[in-house]
Amino acid sequence: MNILIIGAGGREHTLAWKLKQSPKLNKLFVAPGNAGTAAIAINVLIDVNDFEAIKTLVNKEGIDMVVVGPEDPLVNGIHDFFLKDSELKHVSVIGPRKMAANLEGSKEYAKEFLFRHNIPTAAYKSFTSDILEEGYSFLETLKPPYVLKADGLAAGKGVLILNDLQEAKDELKTMLVDAKFGSASATVVIEEFLAGIELSVFVLTDGKGYKVLPMAKDYKRIGEGDSGLNTGGMGAISPVPFADKVLMDKIQEQIVKPTVEGLKKDNLPYKGFIFIGLIKVGDDPFVIEYNVRMGDPETEVVIPRIKNDLVEVFQAVADQTLDAIDLQIDERTATTVMLVSGGYPEAYEKGKEITGFEKIEDSIVFHAGTDSKDGKVVTNGGRVMAITSFGTDFKEALLKSYQNINKIHFDKMNYRKDIGFDL
Repeated sequence: MNILIIGAGGREHTLAWKLKQSPKLNKLFVAPGNAGTAAIAINVLIDVNDFEAIKTLVNKEGIDMVVVGPEDPLVNGIHDFFLKDSELKHVSVIGPRKMAANLEGSKEYAKEFLFRHNIPTAAYKSFTSDILEEGYSFLETLKPPYVLKADGLAAGKGVLILNDLQEAKDELKTMLVDAKFGSASATVVIEEFLAGIELSVFVLTDGKGYKVLPMAKDYKRIGEGDSGLNTGGMGAISPVPFADKVLMDKIQEQIVKPTVEGLKKDNLPYKGFIFIGLIKVGDDPFVIEYNVRMGDPETEVVIPRIKNDLVEVFQAVADQTLDAIDLQIDERTATTVMLVSGGYPEAYEKGKEITGFEKIEDSIVFHAGTDSKDGKVVTNGGRVMAITSFGTDFKEALLKSYQNINKIHFDKMNYRKDIGFDL
């Protein structure tokens, strides 16, 4: 089977690494990929939203399956594009259609879905610039902190949590009137704040049945002790130590099942990953958000724990025979630590040479923002590499990751030294 992965990050390198292990795989392509995927697959310089160029590649190379990594092409309707094209409709696409992808593409759409299907989530209201004053009034009814979410995709930066009422009002105006996040904040969802500990649940569904993948916890803030600005993720751990059987059962019954059933009831055909961002408040789980793809860097700890042939699993999703798959999970703990460019998540420089990663032992290096230049591997993004390790518990696994990180060097390299601090 010839497979194309769309995307360029750590998530895509991890999927490529896993698919590469399958005897069912013939050729593997990644568009556009990075220096890590270039070592195990054929990188093709195509923009993830250039559907016509993707079509040309699929036809030219006889590609049988397309695995969509990031949210953008899903929200823009790549799956629908394939289904509507007579030359492409035979190709399997792993990722939901456009309407279902709105669960990530629109915070308001996701909230309406959650309320419609009685899935636990925070109370909310949506506002546009023409009812700004009503937004101010709603903020006054809430207790701090105040949660403001840009409705559309804002590259993971569209959520603000503020303690001061006046600051919240000012930011609401900046988002709605001054378009702080562009068209993404034309509508803003204001939510009640839920206090608790977060975790991520990953579900793979073929539209009929589903499998719950290993859970993970990621660390979003740039600074130690979860301080500073939000990032795309600085590290992750799987499984989640505090997710005991009681909590898992609640998540399954109150959140996962109603989500999959809700997709069917709303006639939203779905073949792909559902990432459910949760918060445990007291003893109960609440949904913070849906994503319609795997998370990054959670992929770097979830996928390595799956023992099955991933090509077989994806084929079952395409054929709607996922229920017949017996999902085998590695009992060990996997952890990953993200190496990032100096200055990230604000301004940073690219093109810094990366050395030492080839000396790593007993850990897996997943490239994220890397590129090849004149025979050298250089930085090409804010999040550069994820170092994944296994252990009997998260402390042992993290120790391996940190020991190996000491072998890697690039100018202004930064990483969090306290992943797992709250466990």
